[in-house]
Amino acid sequence: MSQKRKVGIIICNRYSTCAGGKCFKSLKSREGAFERYKDEEVELVGFTSCGGCPGGNIEYAPEEMKKNGAEIIHLATGLIVGYPPCPRISQFKSTIEVKFGMEVVIGTHPIPEKYFLNHEKLKTWKGEKWQQFIAPTLCTKEMRETYN
Repeated sequence: MSQKRKVGIIICNRYSTCAGGKCFKSLKSREGAFERYKDEEVELVGFTSCGGCPGGNIEYAPEEMKKNGAEIIHLATGLIVGYPPCPRISQFKSTIEVKFGMEVVIGTHPIPEKYFLNHEKLKTWKGEKWQQFIAPTLCTKEMRETYN
């Protein structure tokens, strides 16, 4: 492994009781949006929720993570697979990038197949923006099934 990356994860407040199992599994296995670190050592330096709509914690949590060395913030997969997906995800991304000068990645673990199928039926992810957002976590059907 070449270089150590320090990352933070922000989850949707709807899942505030989530223990992070899928995110931590995918980070350890370098799956989903964490595949980008396949040749790097990664340290998780922060894990919190957005604070609930309209995302008040977005103003503060990235700064705390940055103080802990975070260079990159991952907006968790739950923000794109929830019903409905987070309508503020684009704003969260741009706010963190501009205010804190940090890279933002949409997604953590692969999209579970059951969510993929529901969103396909609902036609939730129509449009180029959503296709870009789900791309890092889309993975193969087989991989998605392991995250159900």
